[in-house]
Amino acid sequence: MAAARLKQLQSKACQATQFVSKHGSTYYKQLLEQNKQYIQEPPTVEKCSELSKQLFYTRLASVPGRVESFWKELDYVKHMWKNRNDLKVEDAGIAALFGLECFAWYCAGEIVGRGFTFTGYYV
Repeated sequence: MAAARLKQLQSKACQATQFVSKHGSTYYKQLLEQNKQYIQEPPTVEKCSELSKQLFYTRLASVPGRVESFWKELDYVKHMWKNRNDLKVEDAGIAALFGLECFAWYCAGEIVGRGFTFTGYYV
């Protein structure tokens, strides 16, 4: 059974390799042409390193603004909790959906962390 799965996997990998070797170059050129406004000149390792540092430090500089937004959101939640008797059904529904979404992302992360298995064991 494992040999049959291995053979099937090898066949799929061979098909994928053939497809990429046949169409990969065309796709690559098309992708670059569609996104040429994002390409920095000259496209060198040094330029990539510079852009990487710019991205890192720009993100780092955005942390205070993100922290401020977090505290504003937390204050809003505290205010809503104080006035929970005035909550409408829509607000409670939105809060429930948000909690459900957080739980779903947690579950998805656990599944990914286990190697895309639902039991935690490799079958």
